[in-house]
Amino acid sequence: MFSLLRQGRRRLCGLGLGVLLSLLPLTASAKSLVDFSPALLSRVEAKFGTQAVLRLNALKKLIETNQNMTEMEKVKEVNDFFNLVPYYTDIVHWKVEDYWATPFEKLTTFGGDCEDYAIAKYFSLIELGIPDDRMRIMYVKALNWNQAHMVLTYFPQPRSIPLVLDNLNPEILPANKRKDLVPVYSFNGDGLWLAKERGTGKRVGSSGKLGLWTDLRRRVEQ
Repeated sequence: MFSLLRQGRRRLCGLGLGVLLSLLPLTASAKSLVDFSPALLSRVEAKFGTQAVLRLNALKKLIETNQNMTEMEKVKEVNDFFNLVPYYTDIVHWKVEDYWATPFEKLTTFGGDCEDYAIAKYFSLIELGIPDDRMRIMYVKALNWNQAHMVLTYFPQPRSIPLVLDNLNPEILPANKRKDLVPVYSFNGDGLWLAKERGTGKRVGSSGKLGLWTDLRRRVEQ
């Protein structure tokens, strides 16, 4: 299924704090990330072409056929799948400074920046049964690029060193092996944490404080 997504990817990722605008009315059902009705797929094909439908069906197949795999197998499948989507800045792809796309939007438009990779991986792994409290979307500074960046972290065990799922480096490595990333804050569906070195950090409240995240979840759940 990955052959449907193969194209070259750019490596840099910009992350601003601009106003979020909702650009696409097309969303997947709240029943499931991959509950695509025939009518919805028909609209996708008319707007984005046949390849967009094939990409959505590839995600559907990934989620439906990998439910019984080990957690690490699921993590690798999802990381590899979304890393094949081309990288574009929000200004280039969405014509706005900062937009957090749903997995559906990322695949239909076939592009996105760093937060879109992290978000797509997070929601896909939720669909595959990975508990929310074992994952955090993490805002970091990428030292090699001297810029802000976002990754998904996965904890194989509670309080273990998390693994980093990243579009800049496709290899899944423990956070203490990613000296090129300096954590700033992290969040998931439940909470918001300020980073403390490469540990779990200090909880400072609900992730509902993040307007971009709140709007994204609303669109995913529509």
